[in-house]
Amino acid sequence: MFGKRDSLNPLKVAPAQPVPQVTHLAAVPKEPEPASVEEKRKPAPDRPAVYYDLKKEIFSALLEAIDVTQLSLMEAEEARQEIRSIAGDILAAKKAVVSAAAQDEMVEEICNDVLGYGPLEPLLARDDIADIMVNGSDPIYIEVSGRTIQTDIRFRDNTQLLNICQRIVSQVGRRVDESSPICDARLPDGSRVNVIVPPLALNGPTLTIRRFKKDKLRLDQLVQFGAITPEGAELLKIISRVRCNVLISGGTGSGKTTLLNCLTGYVDPEERIITCEDSAELQLQQPHVVRLETRPPNIEGMGEITMRQLVKNCLRMRPERIIVGEVRGPEAFDLLQAMNTGHDGSMGTLHANTPREALSRLESMITMGGFTLPSKTIREMAVSSIDIIVQAARLRDGSRRITHITEVVGLEGEVPILQDLFVYEMTGEDAKGNIIGRHRSTGIVRPAFWDRARYYGEEKRLLAALEAAQDRAF
Repeated sequence: MFGKRDSLNPLKVAPAQPVPQVTHLAAVPKEPEPASVEEKRKPAPDRPAVYYDLKKEIFSALLEAIDVTQLSLMEAEEARQEIRSIAGDILAAKKAVVSAAAQDEMVEEICNDVLGYGPLEPLLARDDIADIMVNGSDPIYIEVSGRTIQTDIRFRDNTQLLNICQRIVSQVGRRVDESSPICDARLPDGSRVNVIVPPLALNGPTLTIRRFKKDKLRLDQLVQFGAITPEGAELLKIISRVRCNVLISGGTGSGKTTLLNCLTGYVDPEERIITCEDSAELQLQQPHVVRLETRPPNIEGMGEITMRQLVKNCLRMRPERIIVGEVRGPEAFDLLQAMNTGHDGSMGTLHANTPREALSRLESMITMGGFTLPSKTIREMAVSSIDIIVQAARLRDGSRRITHITEVVGLEGEVPILQDLFVYEMTGEDAKGNIIGRHRSTGIVRPAFWDRARYYGEEKRLLAALEAAQDRAF
């Protein structure tokens, strides 16, 4: 099947050097976590060094035995079965004393190394992991339910990790090496990937994967998770439906992208949406969507396409809504212009800790972009363009909440006037350290976008949602 597969005689496969005898790897007891830096870099406690030595030899013999060209022509599962067969034959030829469970585990890991993402495969198969953090060849860290956990999974060495990083970024036409040591990419499922390699990363290649659930979330599910009340979710549905310009603000890992995905679920299916992202990760739930993605410079330093160029170009593509995955530079000016010139219902996210700080950050990004406009002019543009700021936060117990739904009302002098419709109040914590709090309405029943809601025939739903939310905890 592989070309050289028929000539492979497992009994004649000789190791490059004698293989140490292994005494039933599955039964090796766990040792206490090492304290020194040198000890910390050793294999995980339940994986003796001889395990990795044996695996490395089998991997090398496998590469000599297979025909990579034929492998690339096979279906994924067929190729995996063939590699399992060859790796099993090679392992049997080594005559190492290894338990059956450890043999199966080793063969599966070798399959992942050849065809997938190596040690990351079992983690990527889990849907409860939000982040995967790889710091060199040290044990891998994951985030589950807002908590960071150290796993017993690790890469064999930095070379293996770098190969996996290059495999990931090459799938989206990007590269990472010494001349281009920082790269943003994505996995086929939309997960966000960041890679930084030596000489910038001193401990070896560093890989961070921000994962998104396979199932597209909706606001009703956020209600079940306690991120928002039913009345608050109803308000957000109306805001999205009546084409308010929305800015989603929050810190890293607060759920901004997830919330943006949820809001787009209530856009009219007939509307034409154009998205602009550094690394395409939005999972829009509408049929008429055009997705644009920035491009880094090539090896000669040419050909870069920036976010600002994408936003400016999409204005010529007859968009009805423009969605910017993350506003982080001078493209903020072009997005505000788009919001103020007939592209109602546009949305974007940015990093900020409060709604007022979000407006300040917008002003800072426009100023840093080289625009020589007076501060008051920029603020006037911002308050006339943005209707709603939705603030998301990740609390210290790992939970995520929508802490503010805030209107941008206008400008008094040079100070933007903001009006909270919903706020989240923390009242304490339980014995397990979980935050206790409630969402409440501020009592406003006729928000500034009332006329817009009436234009779309949604004023009765809006009034009912705001009245039902008064003095209610969620």
